[in-house]
Amino acid sequence: MKNRTFLNYDKPLLTSMVQASNSDRIKALIDASIPEGAEAIGMQFCQLKAEYRNEKTYRELFAYTDLPIYVTNYRNHISNIGKSDDVLAAELVELAECGATLCDVMGDYFDACEGELTMNKDAIKKQIRLIDELHGRGAEVLMSSHVLKFTPAERVLEIAREHERRGADICKIVTGAENTEQQIENLRIINLLKENLKIPFLFLAGGECRILRRIGCSLGCCMYLCVHEYDEFATKSQPLLRDMKILRELL
Repeated sequence: MKNRTFLNYDKPLLTSMVQASNSDRIKALIDASIPEGAEAIGMQFCQLKAEYRNEKTYRELFAYTDLPIYVTNYRNHISNIGKSDDVLAAELVELAECGATLCDVMGDYFDACEGELTMNKDAIKKQIRLIDELHGRGAEVLMSSHVLKFTPAERVLEIAREHERRGADICKIVTGAENTEQQIENLRIINLLKENLKIPFLFLAGGECRILRRIGCSLGCCMYLCVHEYDEFATKSQPLLRDMKILRELL
């Protein structure tokens, strides 16, 4: 597991997001994703039922594949409803201890706010300590901010620089675009991030225009987030893995 990484690749990783309520379904999605070209796996543990949220299950899942594994533990998802951010952070540390490669630290951990980027000094100090602790467990860290609406380039760059300043290895920002003009601006933002950040980044957009999820990696994003199929847990805006493998080869 120590050799797994999400850093320093010549081309963006095809990451298959395998969301499910139980561990057997996660394994089945991994089995289906690998023949389609998956180079990494994303597990959103916030979707697992409570009875699967334990060290035994984590270690079993991380040992199931040799691919690097990205994990999330977002607040207010199925098994996390009502949990404090301190509990969520402790669970992330446990996932790192069990072998997670890349841990997702929300940009507003310890101070929930719109746009998922706190500027509260105490919360930021706790985030930095958490990132240091995750690094100490051998994990890499992605910091995420789901803004979920169109955001001007200058603001996106501010968010990205904060992720970098707090010690993240990868920056993830999700904005939005409702028309062609906004989507073109988002494409320009990718180049802005590429020119100004020292760490890899993943810049995505929801809304009516989702071209970023398909061509963003050819412009500078570090990985594709894909799905094997659109079941009840899959994020519908994430493209199909088999399609993205073909598109990456063509681009």
